[in-house]
Amino acid sequence: MRGAARVFRARGFAAAGMRDIALAADLSPGNLYHYFRGKDEILFFCQDRSLDRLLIALAAARRGRAPLRARLYDLAVAHVLCLLDEVDGSAAHLEVAALPPALRASIVAKRDRYERGVRRIVAAGIRARAIRAADATIATRAFLGALNWTAHWFRPDGTHTAQRVADLVADYAVAGLLPRRTTYEERRA
Repeated sequence: MRGAARVFRARGFAAAGMRDIALAADLSPGNLYHYFRGKDEILFFCQDRSLDRLLIALAAARRGRAPLRARLYDLAVAHVLCLLDEVDGSAAHLEVAALPPALRASIVAKRDRYERGVRRIVAAGIRARAIRAADATIATRAFLGALNWTAHWFRPDGTHTAQRVADLVADYAVAGLLPRRTTYEERRA
């Protein structure tokens, strides 16, 4: 899976071939075909595993007793780390359209379940006035969009580790949902 993720990241899904993946994984193409009929199945496996990880993080955030900010932060860190993982990695979010329709439908349904779960947390936060947004759908999509965009620009050989990037992005994304602190001048006005 690491070999496939490296090839998908370096070349993109469309340009990646099973022979390239086999070479990166130090396997013969025949051996790789023993486990997967094609790169579509490898991509599906990566996406399915990533969504399982995200749903586990969502379940922890929903049942947690910590304050909303801490639960959203932990969920955001888990989300970003899942995206940046060298096995499942960004292919899980960047290449959904590359799947054949039958496999894509399964992934999209699972992804939508995750988004609905995050939206329920956000909506509860809005009702409790712990989140400043007026529209849970827009707030949720902005929050997840900020997290997902990390996969486009993160480079494993960059100046920050995946953990550091996850911490920073999670902090910024959660802060965007929370009520804004007003300055003394704004309160006086």
